[in-house]
Amino acid sequence: MDIKSLSLDELKTEIAKLGEKPYRAKQLYEWMHVKLARGYDEMTNLPKSLREKLSDRFEYTSLREVTVQTSKLDGTKKFLFELSDGKLVESVWMRYHHGNSVCISSQVGCRMGCRFCASTIGGLERNLAPSEMLDQIYAISKSTGERVSNVVVMGTGEPLDNYDNLLRFIHMITDENGLNISQRNITISTCGIVEQMRRLADEKLQITLALSLHGATQAKRRELMPIADRYDISEVIDACIYYFRQTGRRITFEYSLVGGVNDTDEDAEHLCSLVGGLNCPGFCHVNLISVNPIKERDFVESERKDILNFQKKLEKRHINATVRREMGRDIDGACGQLRRRSLSAKA
Repeated sequence: MDIKSLSLDELKTEIAKLGEKPYRAKQLYEWMHVKLARGYDEMTNLPKSLREKLSDRFEYTSLREVTVQTSKLDGTKKFLFELSDGKLVESVWMRYHHGNSVCISSQVGCRMGCRFCASTIGGLERNLAPSEMLDQIYAISKSTGERVSNVVVMGTGEPLDNYDNLLRFIHMITDENGLNISQRNITISTCGIVEQMRRLADEKLQITLALSLHGATQAKRRELMPIADRYDISEVIDACIYYFRQTGRRITFEYSLVGGVNDTDEDAEHLCSLVGGLNCPGFCHVNLISVNPIKERDFVESERKDILNFQKKLEKRHINATVRREMGRDIDGACGQLRRRSLSAKA
């Protein structure tokens, strides 16, 4: 059994089964989720006999740090971790004026197939357990010696394709008995799995939902994202509106600008028409991103003048739009790049 994926109440039940006193569960939970112990041997206020029982009965997730790259431009750190079965995942630590953010992976690989993303090359290998998502944050906190205040699940994988584990992760990372990160400081990204977006809306959490839009028409989304073969863009936007109305939380539209593909004046007008005419004040924010070129694809980033022109066209239509600050460009900062390079080196 994976002990680091258990809630405090579940842990109390398991501790009782071992014939131990109830307060031991709280001590154990604190060691795992507050003190961020990397193993049972660090839990010095637990009797050795209990630690031996725990070691015999429970798996203890503790990711092994394989590589850390530090940007000379902005101090961003890119981590490559090895899981217990030898699989690799990557995470990013970013320092902002409002606090430290960590971008984590939710799967080993990805089956969504977005054509400009390195994460999808090689497909999906498996889902991550809640403990494996949590431990990316814990391991980075231990490595940097700094508290994490914001978490974005935007790394390798489609979070809503791993829904149950994702939901447990959210409840645990925001638990007052653990790191107690505010729900409002959690962002979940999706390429647009409609039924799961609506299911998440019904949870009525206060997290931010970010939709990877990348195209403002059905034809353009199909060109870039295979998920568009399954869901029409109108269905996806309707699911975003439903999320907004259920939670009161503004939607973020992630729009990666690919040179000559989705960055034209016509594309900007289509985006204005898509979201500008909706009768939902405060509904959305558009985050414009310069695509990270990868060697396996021939996509190129848009020129700076085209990005700013795109932003101006949105703002003229009173659509809130920002250009994402580029971080970690010199350290394989984009999703899947470091993992992909490591796997290629092994091959």
